[in-house]
Amino acid sequence: MKRHLLMIFTALALAVAAGCASLDEKQREWIFQPSDRSWSGGEAAARGMDDVWIDFASKTNGQPVRLHGLWLASDAPPAAGAPVLLYLHGARWNVTGSATRIRRMQELGFSVLAIDYRGFGKSTAELPSEQLALEDARAAWDWLAARYADHPRYIFGHSLGGAIAIDLASRVDDEQGTLVEGTFTSIPDLFDTFKWGWLPVGALITQRFESVSRVAGIGSPLLVVHGAQDQLIPPELGRRLFEAAANPKLFVEVEGGSHHNTNAVGQPQYRLALAQLFGDRFSPLAVVSPK
Repeated sequence: MKRHLLMIFTALALAVAAGCASLDEKQREWIFQPSDRSWSGGEAAARGMDDVWIDFASKTNGQPVRLHGLWLASDAPPAAGAPVLLYLHGARWNVTGSATRIRRMQELGFSVLAIDYRGFGKSTAELPSEQLALEDARAAWDWLAARYADHPRYIFGHSLGGAIAIDLASRVDDEQGTLVEGTFTSIPDLFDTFKWGWLPVGALITQRFESVSRVAGIGSPLLVVHGAQDQLIPPELGRRLFEAAANPKLFVEVEGGSHHNTNAVGQPQYRLALAQLFGDRFSPLAVVSPK
């Protein structure tokens, strides 16, 4: 993301000087990097997951939208009312690229729905934006609510998906908890951490993802997880986001965790934090071991 953000902000001054009308589009392209790319091993990890299709009409532009998602049911018996998790991925990679993380969340006791935003994977081919991604997340949340109304439902977001998760959680009132990993306070704040952060381009950023001003509006317990060795999004941004949130909340810093492996390295810490913040349904005895 850093390399692409540098491209954004280097181009911003040139775009303004040239009266570029596509400034917003360029930011959307570089921040989301929409694609059908997947991490190595993603296809194998996604085997056995069910395809989900979510159709709705966009309130933003009136166009029909079809989102593709992956569904992985909990190993707990259906009657047990296992918690359900909406998984929101970050930039660049499609939902299949998150398949290993999806499986780890299942191991923690969740049934998981993970979606691709517009512009990613098999979802509607449209350039994503902050507004459109938020709309996509809300459509997926409503899909879960219609089918799993009797199950406790949670929201999870990684990296850029963390900003989308926080916005969604601040707008709904039927979530039992929110989890974010390796995310930030805002895009302008993230830019300020770079070596070229002194450049005065903050006012030109259209895709702002101002999580720090929204996080206090979340009405459920919040878990913020960050890798101590995250070289892409500094842990201090995760800490500042946590400090801006209302209680109950918990911050977990994972030693040895990078932007990409914190979910794996920190699995034991995740398990303890879930039980501490969200209660007995996440105690080690309540979680069924994966097959």
